Amino acid sequence: MSTLLILALIALVAAFAAVRLLPTDAAAWHTDPTTAVKPDKPNNWLVAANGDAAPVQLTLPPDQAAAKLDAIALASPGTTKLAGEGLFTTYITRSKLWGFPDFTSVKLTPTATGSELTLFARARFGYSDMGVNQARVENWLAQLQP
Repeated sequence: MSTLLILALIALVAAFAAVRLLPTDAAAWHTDPTTAVKPDKPNNWLVAANGDAAPVQLTLPPDQAAAKLDAIALASPGTTKLAGEGLFTTYITRSKLWGFPDFTSVKLTPTATGSELTLFARARFGYSDMGVNQARVENWLAQLQP
C-alpha cells in the first residue's frame, strides 16, 4: 500500500513539474485572432468575426489602445508577455496553484473612428477551462472600455 502511495505522489509531482517546466514554442501560440480557427474544445474564447463574440470597436487609436491593454494584461496575476509587441501581442497567464498556461493573443487594427480589437484566449492543456479564458478576456475588456 505504501508503495502505491509513493508512486502516486511521484506521478503527481511529475505532472506538476511537467505543466510548469515544459518549454513553450512562442511561435506556435502567437496566433492572429483575426484568422484563428476556433477549436471544438470549450477551453478557449475567441473575440473575432468568426468567434464567440464580435470584435470590439474602440475610440482610442491603436497605439494608445495597445499600451492600455498591455498595462491591463501585465497587471493580471500570473501574466507575462510571450511574443509580439505593440498592435499584435500574445500573453501567457499561469494559474496560481498548478501553473497551467493559458495564452491570449490580441490584435488591434486601425479603423476610421479608432481601432478594432480581436482576441484569442485558449488553454494549452485539458478539455475544459471552466470559463477561465472567457472571464479573463471579459475582465480585460471591461477595464479597457472608458
